[in-house]
Amino acid sequence: MKRMLLLLIMMVTGAEATCPAWAPARAEREIARLTAQLARWNENYWRQGASEVSDGVYDQLSARLTQWQRCFGYGEQDESSPPGVTSGVMHPVAHTGVQKLADARAVSQWMAGKRDLWVQPKVDGVAVTLVYHHGRLQQAISRGDGLKGEDWTEKARRIPAIPQTVTGALAESVLQGEIFLQRDNHIQKQMGGMNARAKVAGALMQHGESQALSQLGVFIWAWPDGPQNMDHRLTLLRQAGFPLTQRYSQKVTRPKEVAEWREHWFTTPLPFVTDGVVIRSAIEPEGKYWLPTQGSWVAAWKYTPASQVAEVKAINFTVGRTGKIAVVAQLLPVKLDDKQVQRVNIGSLARWQMLDIAPGDQLLISLAGQGIPRIDSVVWRSLQRTKPTPPVQKYNALTCFYAAPGCEEQFLARLEWLGSKAVFDINGLGRAGWQTLHQAHTFTHIFSWMVLTPEQLGNTPGMTPTRAAQLWHQFNLVRQQPFKRWVTALGLPLSRAALGGLADSRWEDIVARDELGWQRLPGMGSTRAQRMVDAIHHPAISRLAQWLASQKIAGF
Repeated sequence: MKRMLLLLIMMVTGAEATCPAWAPARAEREIARLTAQLARWNENYWRQGASEVSDGVYDQLSARLTQWQRCFGYGEQDESSPPGVTSGVMHPVAHTGVQKLADARAVSQWMAGKRDLWVQPKVDGVAVTLVYHHGRLQQAISRGDGLKGEDWTEKARRIPAIPQTVTGALAESVLQGEIFLQRDNHIQKQMGGMNARAKVAGALMQHGESQALSQLGVFIWAWPDGPQNMDHRLTLLRQAGFPLTQRYSQKVTRPKEVAEWREHWFTTPLPFVTDGVVIRSAIEPEGKYWLPTQGSWVAAWKYTPASQVAEVKAINFTVGRTGKIAVVAQLLPVKLDDKQVQRVNIGSLARWQMLDIAPGDQLLISLAGQGIPRIDSVVWRSLQRTKPTPPVQKYNALTCFYAAPGCEEQFLARLEWLGSKAVFDINGLGRAGWQTLHQAHTFTHIFSWMVLTPEQLGNTPGMTPTRAAQLWHQFNLVRQQPFKRWVTALGLPLSRAALGGLADSRWEDIVARDELGWQRLPGMGSTRAQRMVDAIHHPAISRLAQWLASQKIAGF
């Protein structure tokens, strides 16, 4: 079942299930390294309740390992099973863990044929057993390997949220639950996981007194051998000092109800961090039959990760309008929210070298503001570090105004910028459109498109007569743009504040200004003023200004 889960995870993330083009020797080394790393993370998780990576990263890298094993004919091993604990305190009733369901269909299949089902938030914390004897808290035991765990009794006695005495049916009871970090109106969709589990684990494993213990709460999710009637069970827990279980347990009969509660708790203020929902049947076997990984009556449907692990397919370099070289990682496609992501901007050459990213590496990708993909971290590096050689840094803010060999990328970036809202706002003409026009009509410089005729535009490959007429009309409107827009179009290093304060309306006035004249404008220090003088007198800028004058552009 675990392997089926990992296969579903690969399908959900949208990663291409293609096999790496590795020689057998390399495949053996890569698989061995990832297997060992997953085993270390797994041991950390079970013994300490925390890990260097999130559950989402662990699950996705586990899925990647399964794919590699299948590709190269290796027997699949389950790295997620709890490691054996040779010492510790025996749990009176074993922790079963929960089966993870990949999607709504898997939830529907799991629910089929089961009765008396309830849904609860999957509280993100550290699992614990609480043992009450003669109405007093006798022991608190960490989950460990599910059979044995560490004795956390003294820590539990200093957590105000854990009742030290109980009465009635709970006086002789074993409870299983989650010790969590108490939050005030935590909205999971907006705030995410906040590393809550690690904070809880740190507080519980810290030696000596810890103020952090007072910030912890407990959510009881299982009462082995407790009352069979769930309503009665929840009422008794509330009366004993465990009110959250009743407040956040809802009876369900259909998968749609589970989905609705899952979305509700994802977007509603809660007193804890969550990472999904748990569905459980009130009909459980006797506690003596519980075993790790064997809890067939309980399952989890986790939230879709806000980030995905993506494999780097290639590293590409692009030259921007100002000549800066940017590094882009081409990815095997992954789905983030409703976006199919195939590339992510790494940034400058320096950042690429600092992150040390090579093809074959696994990156954690999420969406930043406005849905732009970003790199959160490098979660796994390929054994073989073959990186492309970056281009020589020969471009700057004064290169490639004219089309020339080696200038293709910067020239095209300049054209794309001219069509943007910041300059001429030429509607519907993106990078691909500019490239088509340039290839069809062989532009000499960045303003060559202004002299295209309606006939030439109409003969552009892939352009309809209607679109050609619209584009010619927009190009004509550009000629009427105010002088300051043309100053911007030339890419001069003028600050926005200085442009706003610029009273000049003729190019000859611009040329006449010296460094001190530019420094009198707001936002123009000595460095920028000197760059402005250099740019204005640069041969390429001077030639373009002369050409604009020949076209009767106002101010030139």
